[in-house]
Amino acid sequence: MGICDRRVVVVTGAGRGIGREHALEFARQGALVVVNDLGVSRQGSGRSGGPAQEVVDEIQALGGQAVPNSDDVADWDGAARLVKTALSAFGGLDVLVNNAGFVRDRMLVSMTEQEWDDVVRVHLKGHFLPLRHAAGHWRERAKAGHPVAARVITTSSGAGLLGSVGQANYAAAKAGIAALTQVAAAELARYGVTVNAIAPAARTRMTEAVFAETMAAPSDGFDAMDPANVAPLVAWLGSVESGHVTGRMFEVEGGVIALATAWRHGPRAERPGRWDPADIGPAVRDLLAQAPDPHPVYGS
Repeated sequence: MGICDRRVVVVTGAGRGIGREHALEFARQGALVVVNDLGVSRQGSGRSGGPAQEVVDEIQALGGQAVPNSDDVADWDGAARLVKTALSAFGGLDVLVNNAGFVRDRMLVSMTEQEWDDVVRVHLKGHFLPLRHAAGHWRERAKAGHPVAARVITTSSGAGLLGSVGQANYAAAKAGIAALTQVAAAELARYGVTVNAIAPAARTRMTEAVFAETMAAPSDGFDAMDPANVAPLVAWLGSVESGHVTGRMFEVEGGVIALATAWRHGPRAERPGRWDPADIGPAVRDLLAQAPDPHPVYGS
């Protein structure tokens, strides 16, 4: 038994990296896990059920219960089938962990339309569609009078919070996920659903280039870039115990958990009528003097 005993959990992109560690940790905490993964290459080509099945095999070797799913989470029908997989295999759905994604890094002036579309589709649409179908299920249950204690964990990024040079498509998609998380938390609370986001930093296929300088073996025995470090927070957010937390963004790396704050109203300048353009410059200078400097964009 663990903090997620008998809770039914869907993890997208769970065949490798951070998603794999989520699935394994949920299983260790007693959850029944749907392991979703397309099994594509790092370049996004090919499809294979192998990675998802391998994680299922690992979970079963631990004595847990899991089933594989290879649907495309950025496809309307595929996302619907993913939710139905949980319902048919385990009779319910309690937790959705949206994790699937990949990168197509390039400087903005060199980025192609396809590279933009591919990344935004997988990350942002691939978050929306499973959430949309899961939320529909939970709304039906709530309206029928059944108790709902559902959890959604989305995956943003430091790139989405602060920006990242060479990752305009990825940063924009991850910023969109942050906003989607806030809206979903507000809209779904009435149905007994919490929605929180993580911005993890860990070593995966997707981040090998980004964390190239931190790939060396740690001298103290603790690997801060191990993707397994992210999973305990996600498992807790998927538990019943986390029901008082929603609409939040957690940064997690190594042994660090931090709470990131969203955009807030800051200093303001006001006059009773319309501004004259000639007066804008002094007003903006005054506003900037009152406000903290923004955090620098990653890589700048």
